[in-house]
Amino acid sequence: MSQMTGNGGGGAMDPVLASAGTTLVGLMVTEAWGQTRDGVVALWRRVRPADADGVGRDLDEARAELVQAREGGADEETEQELVGEWQRRLLRVLRDNPAAAEELRRVLEAAQGAQPAELPAGNVQLQARAEGSSRIYQAGRDMRVQGS
Repeated sequence: MSQMTGNGGGGAMDPVLASAGTTLVGLMVTEAWGQTRDGVVALWRRVRPADADGVGRDLDEARAELVQAREGGADEETEQELVGEWQRRLLRVLRDNPAAAEELRRVLEAAQGAQPAELPAGNVQLQARAEGSSRIYQAGRDMRVQGS
């Protein structure tokens, strides 16, 4: 498939496939992760059935590692390592099974399309009033509250 070439093969690599590792790792911490994981495992099950269960476990471990790194504040380095690892794995599968490229594209695009639309940029105004021993937690977007 000429779309997949790019390392001296004459054609440029498809942008979706060229960034598949980045997209996959980025989706690990979204609401679309379950759908993405299932799609990638199904792809592996079709092209490398013996490896599919292991890939599912590896994806789960990678997601846990990324979540832990984000909670610990060291997410950028971990994320880049995971991107490199999954980009290599995906490209090896596609090199051996070029027909799988379209399936991978569909999985990633469907998961990205399932993401909620970004909120428009703008000002956020929050107001709150507490009495007694109340607690107030406010955020303009995502918030994680730990402890009691």
